[in-house]
Amino acid sequence: MAIASVALGIAIMVISFMVLGGFQNSIKDKIFSFSGHLQVRKFTLANAYEEDPITLETSVREQVLAHSQIRHIQEFAHKPGLISMNNEVFGLLFKGMGPSFDTLSFAPYLQEGSFPVFSQSGEFSNEVLISEKQARQMQVGVGDKVVAYFIMDPPRVRSLVVKGIFTSGLEDFDAQVVIGDIGLVRSLNGWSDDQVGGYEVFVEDYAHIEAGHDALNDIVNGEEYGYLTIRMDEKFANVFDWLNLLTQNVYILIGLILFVACFNMVSVLFILIMERTSMIGSFKAFGATNQLIRRIFTFNGVRLVLKGLLIGNGIALIFGWLQYSYQVIPLDAATYYMGHVPIDWNWWRFVAINAITLLLVGVTLILPTAIISRVSPVKAIRFD
Repeated sequence: MAIASVALGIAIMVISFMVLGGFQNSIKDKIFSFSGHLQVRKFTLANAYEEDPITLETSVREQVLAHSQIRHIQEFAHKPGLISMNNEVFGLLFKGMGPSFDTLSFAPYLQEGSFPVFSQSGEFSNEVLISEKQARQMQVGVGDKVVAYFIMDPPRVRSLVVKGIFTSGLEDFDAQVVIGDIGLVRSLNGWSDDQVGGYEVFVEDYAHIEAGHDALNDIVNGEEYGYLTIRMDEKFANVFDWLNLLTQNVYILIGLILFVACFNMVSVLFILIMERTSMIGSFKAFGATNQLIRRIFTFNGVRLVLKGLLIGNGIALIFGWLQYSYQVIPLDAATYYMGHVPIDWNWWRFVAINAITLLLVGVTLILPTAIISRVSPVKAIRFD
């Protein structure tokens, strides 16, 4: 009973953290891959889809990249409009990207086709990436042409070629964003080749996003620029608050599991002591000290805990491997932003869970062994 309780408890705890970590990392990676960790834009009071143009000098961008917390910087610009195919018309938010677009980070979301070739300057490509949802609604595939209508005075019409199809699992993004060449936005807006709507900045480690934000703010606003630097975890605060709430729920669950495991171990050790009262009396009659006898029972309790930990970890790791390799448990992507239960292999967290469990249960075992000092050798030997 004790071994099963500890094994089940540790298995549930490890699996909970594997799924929680995988879920959090998956959501964060999706958001950051499509928007960067940080953004640099021109300050404006309007909350519009389009941005006012800005230009960061090459020396400033190099200074940003030279910082230890910054990994990558890429330009972008948005343009709203409509997209049409097969008599179907949908809202469009064209996101223009340049040659610096980090295709490596975006590659996991590309389902079909390939990335457009973004121009350096002058001529621009009419190739675009659309979402799987958009492709399904318009009934188009890789190589097909779609028509985009940009809301201007007068309106502009552009013919675009579907170069690739992606899926992010983020409903708002998949419903309207089309990724193409920033040169198209520049030509529509009459911008020069060095003007952009903003810059997406990626930090080396999300844990240091605050330090990266401070460094970026100091660099781009160190002269006369006065640009706005935005943290994406603050822009999407509702999503990150939701993820933090999930973490709190897991901590509560683990607290309950640890309480049950400790209670079961105490109960088992009490039973062991009661069953061996005569043996305890005999040990004392032969001169064994209370401390020695308590160590014997504590050792047996810890041995049971270690067996439970071994079995529980084995169950958790087998489950994690099966789910990671074969994705046996699916999810509704429209609700959970992903098609299967994700797994995070955080070995430091595994070690911490096992260490905390062993420590808490081991300390709890001191309580039942305390009654050994109250056992009288004479009464214990006659105990039936």
